[in-house]
Amino acid sequence: MDVVEELLSIGAFARRARLSQKALRLYDRQGVLRPDRVDPATGYRYYREGRLAEARLIVLLRGLDMPLATVAEVLALPGPEAAEAVARYWESVERRVAGQRSLADHLRIQLSGDEGMMDMYEIQQREVPEQLVLTEQRHIRPEELPVWIPQSLDRLAGIAADHGGVAGAPFVVYHGEVNEDGDGPVEMCVPIDPARAAGPTAPHRTEPAHREAYTRLVKSQVEYPQILSAYDAVHRWITDRGLAVGDAPREVYFADWATAGPSDDVCDIAFPTV
Repeated sequence: MDVVEELLSIGAFARRARLSQKALRLYDRQGVLRPDRVDPATGYRYYREGRLAEARLIVLLRGLDMPLATVAEVLALPGPEAAEAVARYWESVERRVAGQRSLADHLRIQLSGDEGMMDMYEIQQREVPEQLVLTEQRHIRPEELPVWIPQSLDRLAGIAADHGGVAGAPFVVYHGEVNEDGDGPVEMCVPIDPARAAGPTAPHRTEPAHREAYTRLVKSQVEYPQILSAYDAVHRWITDRGLAVGDAPREVYFADWATAGPSDDVCDIAFPTV
């Protein structure tokens, strides 16, 4: 025999689900949690008792500040897939919060007149050998960089595969300011082995050996405009020690950006020095 479930009024259902009646009406309008019956005369909403688990899950998901559209997507998935969807959502939250934290640090430094900037970044020096690099250069706006950098890297890495592969950490050289008032130019450089290059047909040049000062950043710090604090810190470290900048600054990428987490080391901000 079929078991007929008890229908609860919106008030009773709200109390047992630990939701407000206002929230239930919103979830109805948004298609997240429809009532099982609406009285045609009074408009009163009624819910089956068995849907309390679904309602309580919504409470938990909303506790993650999950948008209602995403909540609806999670509810429509079977258990394992729903769990993966929650994990993906929370990873995106952590990436956003990490980026906002770095931005807050940048604003704090900027508004306090650079106070604390040198405490935030560890500056080191190293010797960089001469390198043969494939290059791609263009004028660019700040908002275009997150798209152009990986695309140009992929293009040059593909060409490098015909010449023995990538032989060192790729780097991006900023030959001019990239901000609201400047568009570079910017140059992507992918090192290849000169002994295996066999005369590359793509644009290439020799990057001279040099000494450079640098600081290491995690992924969440490699965002505009907060990344500018790192540039300022390295530049200030150089001038405070009586050194001089010898060439254009650069970002050296040594990690797989796609798989790196917000707190993983991915990039060095470096200035050649003399």
